[in-house]
Amino acid sequence: MLKTLLLLAVLLPACFADAHDYAKGNLAIAHPWSKELPPNAPTVAAYFVIQNSGSDDDRLMGADSPIAGAAQLHEHVSKDGLMKMQQVQTVSVPAGGTVTFAPMAYHVMLLDVKDRSRLTEGLTFPLNLHFEKAGDVTVQVMVQKQPPDASTSHTH
Repeated sequence: MLKTLLLLAVLLPACFADAHDYAKGNLAIAHPWSKELPPNAPTVAAYFVIQNSGSDDDRLMGADSPIAGAAQLHEHVSKDGLMKMQQVQTVSVPAGGTVTFAPMAYHVMLLDVKDRSRLTEGLTFPLNLHFEKAGDVTVQVMVQKQPPDASTSHTH
């Protein structure tokens, strides 16, 4: 019994260290986060990194969250010398590749936010990601005042 308790005491911190990373099939989703916004902000964006360790491409088909009426996949593109945000229907996740959802890049835009109480620094909210091959993955999005630094962003 004592050996089991000691083993649990040693392993428990390791479990929490990766508590903000998610996996399904060949996909790994690292550090989902959202920036804390003023109470009157009409929308909120969610960011994360998807890594595909498999030999087949996958595709993010969409997302939803119980805190919002709708969720859309967006990207920033340069048009006529200006950066503009536009909705995309899907995001390809190439085999052996990484796709970063970050400010001024791909992101999940949550519209018609219904539960603003979850958008305070240190709290989380659920985000359901729908992949063509891997299926559905629910992640907990951490609300932060600042974007994560390089040591926690898991970008590759």
